[in-house]
Amino acid sequence: MTTISNWGNYPKIEAHTHSFQDEDRLRSILSSTDTTIARGLGRCYGDSSLNGNIISTLKFNRFLGFDSTTGLFQCEAGVTFEEIVKIFVPRGWFLPVTPGTKFITVGGAIASDVHGKNHHKDGSFCRHLVSMDIMLADGNIVSCSREENEDLFFATCGGMGLTGVILRAAFRLNKIETAFIKQKIVRAPNLQTLMDLFERYEDEPYSVAWLDCLATGPKLGRGVLMKGDHAVMKDLVGKRYEQKPLTIPQKRRMNIPFYFPSLTLNKYTVKLFNEMYYQFHPTTQKHTIVDIDSFFYPLDSIHNWNRIYGRKGFVQYQFVLPREKSKEGMEEILTTIAQRGTASFLSVLKLFGRQNDIISFPMEGYTLALDFPVTNRLFEFLEELDGLVLSYGGRHYLTKDARMKKETFYNGYTTAKDFIRLRRTYDSENKFASLQSARLEI
Repeated sequence: MTTISNWGNYPKIEAHTHSFQDEDRLRSILSSTDTTIARGLGRCYGDSSLNGNIISTLKFNRFLGFDSTTGLFQCEAGVTFEEIVKIFVPRGWFLPVTPGTKFITVGGAIASDVHGKNHHKDGSFCRHLVSMDIMLADGNIVSCSREENEDLFFATCGGMGLTGVILRAAFRLNKIETAFIKQKIVRAPNLQTLMDLFERYEDEPYSVAWLDCLATGPKLGRGVLMKGDHAVMKDLVGKRYEQKPLTIPQKRRMNIPFYFPSLTLNKYTVKLFNEMYYQFHPTTQKHTIVDIDSFFYPLDSIHNWNRIYGRKGFVQYQFVLPREKSKEGMEEILTTIAQRGTASFLSVLKLFGRQNDIISFPMEGYTLALDFPVTNRLFEFLEELDGLVLSYGGRHYLTKDARMKKETFYNGYTTAKDFIRLRRTYDSENKFASLQSARLEI
C-alpha cells in the first residue's frame, strides 16, 4: 500500500494501486477487488478518485486513429491532454474544450465532464464526445453514444467514474491556423462591471476573469477579464513567431521544491498579492498575442504549485449560480468571504452556457472557483457558504469537492436520483465507488 492523494493534497489515504495494459488484466483486477475506482493523473482536487483499491489508467494510453477530414480522434482513456496538444497542435488541431491544466487524461475529462473558458459558447467536453467503450463491473464491454446505449453514455458523462472503467473514446478536435491566441485584457473596478464585460463580450470564444475575493465596499468583486480567440496567420504578420505559427514556444518550467509553511497564505499576503495583481493591469483594454500554453495553462508552467498551500493541503471550492441570481448571490458570498478574511489565493470567475447531461456540474450562469488552505475551522465556514449557494439555486463541482455533505449534494443536483437509478442498472453491487460517493451516498 502507498499513501496517495489528489491535487489538493487533502485527504491522504493508504491504497493499493493496480495498473492494466489490456482488457484481460482489467477484468482480473475487477474480479479480485470488492470496490474500486479508476484514476488518471489525479488532478481532481478532492476524493472523487480515491478508494482503498485504485485502478490506474495511465498505461492504457494508445492513440487509435485520426481522420484529418472531420477531426475525429480516437484513443484509449489513459491518453493525456498534454500528449494530444504536443502531437496535434503542430499539425493544426486543438482540443474542443480544455480545463486550466493539460495534465489530465481523456477518461478523467469524461468522468468530470470538464469545462473551460469557452463553455458559454461550446459547452463542456462531453458535448464533443462521439462515442466511448466502457468496461462494466462484470467485465463486459459496452459501446455507447447518443444513439447506442445512450442512457449509459449520458450517465458516464460527468458520472465521476461510477458507471464503469472508460476504455476508449472518440471525439472531434478543432482546426486551428496557429498555436497562438489573440488576447484582450480588461480591468473591472467591481463585480457589476465585471459581469457587464462578460455579457458584452459573450460572442468571444474564450473568457475568464481573475477576481479579488477580499475587496469590499465599492470595490467588491473587482477583477481582470481575459478574453480571446484563436489567432490566424494574418494576426502574426511581423511577429517573431510568424515563421513558426504552429510551434508553441518552449519555456523554462519553474518548480516549487518543498511545501510552504502553513502561514504563508493568509489574508494579509493574499490581500497584498491581489492589490499588486490588480494594479499591474492597465485601466484601458490591452491587446496581446500569447501562445496556447500561456492562455490556457498558465499554472502548468509551475511544477508542484499545489505545495504553496502547505502540508495540510487545500480544497478548491467551486460553485455555479443560475444566471438570473448570479449577481445577487455572488455579492453576498463575496461579502461573507471578505468579512471573514478567509483568503483564496486563486479566484476564477467564468460564464457558463446551458448543460443538459444528467449529472454534469454546469448550468447557465456564473461559476466561481476558490482555493482555501485546510485549517481547523475551514470546513465550518464552507458549510456556511454551502447554505448560501443552495439558497440561490446553485450547486458544487464534484471534481473539486473533498468535504460536501450529502444533503448539499442532493439539494444542488436535482437529477441525482435519476443518475443513481441508471448507475444501479449497470453496477447493482456498487463495484465502482470512491470516498466521495460513499460520503455523499451516491
